[in-house]
Amino acid sequence: MTDAYIIDAARTPRGIGKAGRGALAHLHSGRLLAKVLEAIRDRNDLNTDDVDDLVVGCSSQVGNQGSCVGRMAALDAGWSTKSSAVTLDRFCGSGITSVNLAAANIMSGMDDLCVAGGVEMMSYTSTLTNKTNNRTVDGGNLHLRNLHPQPHQGICADMIATLEGFSRQDLDALAVESQRRAQYAIDHGYFNKSVIPVYNDDGTLALDREEFPRPGTTMETLAALKTVFDQFMPAPIDDSGETFEQLVKRAYPDLKINHVHHAGNSSGVVDGAAALILSNKAYADRMGWKPRARIRAMATVGGDPTLMLNEPVPAANKVLARAGMTVNDIDLFEVNEAFAVVPMAFMHENADMDKVNVNGGAMALGHPIAATGSILIGTVLDELERRDLSTGLITMCTGGGMAPAIIIERV
Repeated sequence: MTDAYIIDAARTPRGIGKAGRGALAHLHSGRLLAKVLEAIRDRNDLNTDDVDDLVVGCSSQVGNQGSCVGRMAALDAGWSTKSSAVTLDRFCGSGITSVNLAAANIMSGMDDLCVAGGVEMMSYTSTLTNKTNNRTVDGGNLHLRNLHPQPHQGICADMIATLEGFSRQDLDALAVESQRRAQYAIDHGYFNKSVIPVYNDDGTLALDREEFPRPGTTMETLAALKTVFDQFMPAPIDDSGETFEQLVKRAYPDLKINHVHHAGNSSGVVDGAAALILSNKAYADRMGWKPRARIRAMATVGGDPTLMLNEPVPAANKVLARAGMTVNDIDLFEVNEAFAVVPMAFMHENADMDKVNVNGGAMALGHPIAATGSILIGTVLDELERRDLSTGLITMCTGGGMAPAIIIERV
């Protein structure tokens, strides 16, 4: 089997994902991705005639993010029309899956050179009108709902915290630490290698730094925040009139949920885009590129769609088994902080806190849905190089009860 290598990783800073407020919110989703594609092409002298495929994750593929936004962004970036593209959706896991699929194409011998990444403009998607009034991931499919009730992800997070016995104080402490680590990383330039400044088309600067972090966050400031997802419980899911509380009771009739998540210990709403160049060794040698990392193993798992967020642990176990490794062989982990309970549960089962999300995570930096996985791969690669370490594992929960995972190894 041919090895697949990461040549480079680039991303935008994450902008606040609120229309009229965030520094990137005025940009078209395809234009934001195009700016990353321009940057990664230019700094690597990438001949886009040679790109076998561009694989892009995007979760809300409507409007500005519809019509195969990956292909449209490549054309907008001035890439060769010979380079094809595909846009995929695995909810939050799209940005890992895009890299995994691109790597698989190379490892199979079918492709020599691919680019993978993701984009999500939450400032845009939050303005879209839901014509069906459906507030779950089941799309209003009542037959599916009868088989697999799927509450809002935030309710799922509170359910898991209740079942696992994690307190609000536990989760708030993790959120405070995420903010501290993120600010330290920003202050010391740990993200500079991957982050590209985003300029408006008139040449003025739109954003060149992370916009979401709140470095003054303390246990006291978090304690003042109201929990959010208890307020969802009496709300109707859709025009059927069924509430989230009734939906939960279909699967967990006796569960009394301890609601512990709020805006401070949940992932931030942001805009962002990312891309990575992947190739085989022969193509890298021909271009004079020095690969930065090798894809050691990839995996994806499915699990309980009602709890939805529990799959990073089995995904990590599966990818470790494929690589013939154990958790002790991994130097650094990135586990997306969709909600504080996700990395908390992961650390409880798999890894020490000093190896997980060492530069903070989505509670501090934000979670641009389909772009996040690609961002995290670049983040762990940069940090492995900075610390002169070898191996990183990246995983994240997704809607519908799934999780992709990837192990990368420096070369």
